[in-house]
Amino acid sequence: MLKRRNDILHAPVAAFWSPASVAVIGASDNPNKVGGRAIHYMQRYGFQGRILPVNPQRAEVQGLTCYASLAHLPEVPEAAIIAVAGEAASEAIRACADMGVSIAIVMASGFAETGAQGRALQDDLMRYAEAAGMRIVGPNAQGMANFASGAVLNFSTMFMEVEPMDGPIAIVSQSGAASVMPYVLLRERGLGVRYLAATGNDADLGVSELALSVAADESIRLILVYVESLSQPAMLAQAARIARSRGARVVLLKGGSSALGAAAAASHTGALAGEDAALDAFLERHGILRARDIHELVNAAALFERGFPVREGRTVVMSHSGAVGVLCADAAERVGVPLAKLSASTLDALAQILPGFATAGNPLDLTASLLGNGAMFAQVLDVLGSDAQADMFVIGVPVAGPGYDVPDLARSAARFMQSHRKPLVVTAPQRSVRAAFEACGVPTYSSETGAIHALWQYAHAERMHCAAEPALSPTVTDVPQGLLDEAASLSLLQRYGVPIVDHAVCTDADEAAAIAKTLGERVVVKGCAAEIPHKSEHGLVHIGVSDAYGAAQDCLARLTSLGVKNPRVVVARMARGLHEFMLGVTVDPVLGPIVVIGEGGTLVEIRGDVVSLLAPFTVDDALAALRRLRIAPLIDGYRGQPALDADALAQAAVALGDFAIAHRTSLVSVDMNPVMLMERGKGVVVVDAVVEFGSQP
Repeated sequence: MLKRRNDILHAPVAAFWSPASVAVIGASDNPNKVGGRAIHYMQRYGFQGRILPVNPQRAEVQGLTCYASLAHLPEVPEAAIIAVAGEAASEAIRACADMGVSIAIVMASGFAETGAQGRALQDDLMRYAEAAGMRIVGPNAQGMANFASGAVLNFSTMFMEVEPMDGPIAIVSQSGAASVMPYVLLRERGLGVRYLAATGNDADLGVSELALSVAADESIRLILVYVESLSQPAMLAQAARIARSRGARVVLLKGGSSALGAAAAASHTGALAGEDAALDAFLERHGILRARDIHELVNAAALFERGFPVREGRTVVMSHSGAVGVLCADAAERVGVPLAKLSASTLDALAQILPGFATAGNPLDLTASLLGNGAMFAQVLDVLGSDAQADMFVIGVPVAGPGYDVPDLARSAARFMQSHRKPLVVTAPQRSVRAAFEACGVPTYSSETGAIHALWQYAHAERMHCAAEPALSPTVTDVPQGLLDEAASLSLLQRYGVPIVDHAVCTDADEAAAIAKTLGERVVVKGCAAEIPHKSEHGLVHIGVSDAYGAAQDCLARLTSLGVKNPRVVVARMARGLHEFMLGVTVDPVLGPIVVIGEGGTLVEIRGDVVSLLAPFTVDDALAALRRLRIAPLIDGYRGQPALDADALAQAAVALGDFAIAHRTSLVSVDMNPVMLMERGKGVVVVDAVVEFGSQP
């Protein structure tokens, strides 16, 4: 029997994907029924293990001896497919657990996906299986498949329609449809798939753990993951680390959207971060590329399969159409793929090959002379491939009728890839042209945008780093509950190294006036009450005033009229910066605290120029994130303006992240806006903050 939970990760992959024997409970002689399809597949695709059909109504199923019950089997099967419904499925799960079956693939529905009653039944069965040491895929699962061994324990009809082929790709998905859609797109491109799983309710042996189980397979170059809710993120992170350690990559597609658990009414940070900010930050940290749809999930698969180095990702565009070259250049600029600047020696060599009316450059136009001089194609490619600035290649073939030796062009492109070991893609609208290149193993696309974006995906994934899982500090549990007022928020954050403005809390106007004299000619006076976090909406913010007494009187009166029992004011030093930023925290219930950094001020939610980082992180991580903001050009100075103190802002973000990690079990959100950033070397100061805690765990 396989070991449980964490220990199971060290078992051979074959134990999950190639069981020695499989019982099919609810076996059918009809290969078009759920209980018959897996038997048909296993026999059709060469499964070498023992298939044990179970059905009390039949003595034989699809040419195999059929048994009346599990008790009648001649052996304890390593795996079982449960293809019966209702109470029979529940009874079968318990019977398999009692018998000592290692893995049960529960295809039956009627569990957590149906509501509270179904979830209670599912939870009860999972506890029963766990106590017996049996792992479960499902319930409501389409099943698993290993196309290398023929262990196709899956009821999808797709494998009848599209013949499997072993290959260096694994697909693990919570959805049945989202497992076979990428499968068929890959097969249409001539790419093979080794592992495929659709886990349904993901109640036990889920997507993250299955991704981890295939990550160590040396033949797997690409793991495609589809989730609707991410569970066991640490396992997925471990899978990505193992895969990257041997040059493989993980690409994830998330379906649906779920609000961050930390987005509270008093916090703008959750809205600014967006619903997927925590997931984006998690994936970025662990070097997992995110796709936005099924086509994007598989778009760069052929490039990942080959694994050629990308270096700086500088790209050369070559076509026999000037328009295609321009369109490729436009697409490259949109997604951020840099075009290579060819060396003078390369340009001179090209001038010796190209016709006199052609201009060597990038994009490179071979002109219609390719029609009568096919040898020019390979010659030009070899010259370009030797240029140190040329990292990746796009070849546009917009038209190729009689007179174009397309098979020879395809062979030349394939030889180039093997000899120069540089990523190359072809864009061609004609299916016949793409087929010729695909037959030679050259990745093809029907549009310039698709080709360029595939190169961007591949290059971006190759440049992503995979961070080690950080050690987390102990959690602080002795904290207040609910919203804190500004003074309490600033004081708490300051303890963790967040730079805050000089200020004092006053209970009357005389005290405010006295404090103001110590802070400068002009000060900021604000009402201070936890129950009113958005002070400006109630006229409770006075900026740059010389009459602190009058401003304090006004704030105290307004607070009293709003029902605040113990009104107070904050009197703070006037702080001016070159630019206003914001810092915030929101807490994802699965992934933990994320720190949001962005442009601040009163229009912060309208502009939405923010980046998110999963805490904890380093100053370098924060600086890299700042460079992704739309206002990043301001950092180094813009149109004569001084450079900003990005290092100080990054350090403040790290301090905020440390605070968030220390309070991760109780923190709901933090909003700090504005954060005044000075010129380089002169620091940063937080002038307003609201911290919210939830109930104690």
